[in-house]
Amino acid sequence: MENKKFYITTPIYYPSDKLHIGHTYCTVATDTLARYHRLRGEDVMFLTGTDEHGQKIEDKAREAGVTPKEFVDRIVEGPGGVLDLWKLMNISNDRFIRTTDDYHVASVQRIFRRMYDSGDIYKGTYKGKYCKPCESFWTESQLVDGKCPDCGREVQDAEEEAYFFRLSKYAGRIRDLLENTDFLEPRSRVNEMVKNFIDPGLEDLCVSRTSFSWGVPVDFDPGHVVYVWVDALTNYITALGYENDRYGDYGKGWWPGVNIVGKEIVRFHSIIWPAILMSLGEPLPKKCFGHGWLLLDGGKMSKSKGNVVDPYILAEKFGVDALRFFLMRTFPFGSDGNFSNELLIQTINTDLANDLGNLVSRTTAMTGKYFGGSLPAGCADWDGPESCDTELREAAMALRSAYEKDMESFAPHTALADVFKVIQRANKYIDENTPWKLSKDMEANGRRLARVLYTLLETTRICGVLLTPFMPGSMEKLFAQIGATAGCRTWDSAAQWGALPETAAVNKGENLFPRVEMDKALEELEAAAEAAKQAAFRPDIEIEPQLAEKVDFDTFCKSDFRVVKVKSCDAVKKSAKLLRFTLDDGTGVDRQILSGIHQWYEPEDLVGKTLVAIVNLPPRKMMGLESNGMLISAVHTEKGEEALHLLMVDDAIPAGAKLC
Repeated sequence: MENKKFYITTPIYYPSDKLHIGHTYCTVATDTLARYHRLRGEDVMFLTGTDEHGQKIEDKAREAGVTPKEFVDRIVEGPGGVLDLWKLMNISNDRFIRTTDDYHVASVQRIFRRMYDSGDIYKGTYKGKYCKPCESFWTESQLVDGKCPDCGREVQDAEEEAYFFRLSKYAGRIRDLLENTDFLEPRSRVNEMVKNFIDPGLEDLCVSRTSFSWGVPVDFDPGHVVYVWVDALTNYITALGYENDRYGDYGKGWWPGVNIVGKEIVRFHSIIWPAILMSLGEPLPKKCFGHGWLLLDGGKMSKSKGNVVDPYILAEKFGVDALRFFLMRTFPFGSDGNFSNELLIQTINTDLANDLGNLVSRTTAMTGKYFGGSLPAGCADWDGPESCDTELREAAMALRSAYEKDMESFAPHTALADVFKVIQRANKYIDENTPWKLSKDMEANGRRLARVLYTLLETTRICGVLLTPFMPGSMEKLFAQIGATAGCRTWDSAAQWGALPETAAVNKGENLFPRVEMDKALEELEAAAEAAKQAAFRPDIEIEPQLAEKVDFDTFCKSDFRVVKVKSCDAVKKSAKLLRFTLDDGTGVDRQILSGIHQWYEPEDLVGKTLVAIVNLPPRKMMGLESNGMLISAVHTEKGEEALHLLMVDDAIPAGAKLC
């Protein structure tokens, strides 16, 4: 076949400090589809990444006492972060984009300006409802019981100067795209979008913010930052080189591509994203597929609800491929699915241990026992086909066609069901032919026994090829056990009977999928989850013991703690530690404070921050400069190294406000 280009993406994830199995679901599904297209011989580009701007990131960083960039760096690149999880789950992405990447920031600014210059972005004032966790704007009529219709959390009133995108201008074209093409799937998502957003009248979209600063700056209007969803959505083309020179792949056959997203963000991907592309005059995505949620106890998994399932614990206990398989086998891809550890264990035992594991183990063991690990040449044609031979062979040869139809329809769960029908038929074939009985008289039945075992090995090979996108590591082991070399692991070979050499070296090897003891495993999972919870509550951090000496209340009240705003900050010459702050303390006269924190902070990261200082300390000379007060910070020891975090407070608190 022609070497076709295929571009597939997951949404770029908000870098949560607690990743759960729900985060894993979408990326494993996208990885499986990417691997399927590679198996077909296509040239695949698989993109994922992290969405790192927005008010909630800024707030969380302030709560943690670090800069927003430090906060996202730790979660994306640190131990147990996004990159670690994707490595654990054997995710084969070709590119990883962070919205803080310089090239992406520059591209977003150019895109915003292009839309402004064309008249599609204009300046106004936003007044309405805003959901900070979802970074979503809502009208009063769109709320459900006064709360965000996506996450069910409280919304807040918002009013600020802002730029708007003429989304309403594209309402007719968006309706046509949704109703008259197969752009958005499953079809139920189309009905939701049209009924909830198009029919009531598509309103212009607020696309800049002025109430916080952590975002892509609007380069022609200081004080405005680009709305996080415009920033996030455009990653799909900036990662190919659109409006930047980091990559040169845009316009070379990759775009348009396929966007795989969770149903909670279908609105952004099926309405706002196409409208942005229409405004830019660029091709629309080939497909937006909105999968369902993994539910726990009837509700969506969420850290804030305390119902998180840790993929690290599950992968360590059951293996990465077993977990990947479970996610793709158990839940119809377009629908919600109820997750439970019991269901995971049942799926492993039934499909992987009993069906696939048993087939591989029994077939390789009998080949070793009866033929020394290598069948005789010509065995595939001996003794003419019995009815059961024909039935299994025809099922195996028809499998790739059904599987291909399923995968092209974004139904990996159905593709797996088709594969396992053949695996179950192969296990039945063993019982029909009773190889252990045939082996009792090798002179009379040896040829027949060899044919039976070859039929089983070849069926296993075909199933293994088609299972490779789902369980790549385990299928490598399976191929090694049945002696399948590279030439008989290809997409073409999955539609051919007899690709496995008859004399292939067969080796039983380890049990690919051991059976799991339900009660014991559940107890161990509960213990592991509790240990992880305790470790999170008491991390590897040493806290200074509290002082035994008491300070009387009157003495404490003499300390004047004030909120201060950082106007400027620079490193003190000839000092490796000192930073010099120029602060607004509410008096109208700048205050200078020196602080030995350069080890933990770069001066440019602190400009504009809202800190706390004690302002009635006597002046102190440091490196020939006068310091009038002290900034308040928290210090602890983490993994043997001292760590310091400046106390940062809400920017809405005015300079000079007294802490009491």
